[in-house]
Amino acid sequence: MGRSLDGKVAIVTGAGRGIGKACALILAEDGASVALSGRDQARLEAMVVTVEALGVGALAVSGDVSRLQDVERLVAETRERFGRIDVLVNNAGITRDALLIRMKDEDWDEVLAVNLKGAFYTSRACARVMMRQRSGRIINIASVAGLMGNAGQVNYSAAKAGLLGLTKAAARELAHWGILVNAVAPGLIDTDILTSLPAEARDALLSQIPLKRVGTSREVAEVVRFLASDGAGYITGQVIQVNGGLYM
Repeated sequence: MGRSLDGKVAIVTGAGRGIGKACALILAEDGASVALSGRDQARLEAMVVTVEALGVGALAVSGDVSRLQDVERLVAETRERFGRIDVLVNNAGITRDALLIRMKDEDWDEVLAVNLKGAFYTSRACARVMMRQRSGRIINIASVAGLMGNAGQVNYSAAKAGLLGLTKAAARELAHWGILVNAVAPGLIDTDILTSLPAEARDALLSQIPLKRVGTSREVAEVVRFLASDGAGYITGQVIQVNGGLYM
């Protein structure tokens, strides 16, 4: 039997590690060719080898999603190599944590630029391609911080909350062309961002999770897999939480 995403092409940003890596691998397992975006070319090249071993095409395009020219190059190289774009996973993100009264202007600007403006750039560029195809899926990796806020992360929380608004507005605009736009909002997940949190902050969050454990990148990627599949054909403008009950 064929795989559910055979013949499809996905772009995954922030694909070199963590949730982005898990998403790229799970889409490839289902048959999608994958364009891998990130800042670390060596990590991306290693991912190409891993993805190609799954029997699909892979392309590494290093760049910064907050730079318009990098996004345009990513989309152009993906189309040149694969001919189409069916799935966009907006996962690239950074943190620059500090309390509100101590946060530097540049820390606010950089987090908003990567986590929110970057998703705007990639969504706009890919939507133009998907509109001509009259089909596509845009899946934004948000965060529980965008729903409930997180002390010490006013910039990150604001960016992720903005990403939820972008998701819902874009879903309304793009439905006419058969493009579905949804968000996945992870909670406490075993990634580099988690390890960057102070131990007391991690413990405080963990104590609030009914399932009493940290989630995995694979568990987030499983939801992305579903949203990219035919089974999610009547779902758009939604935020699916993967947080072990941290926020309900």
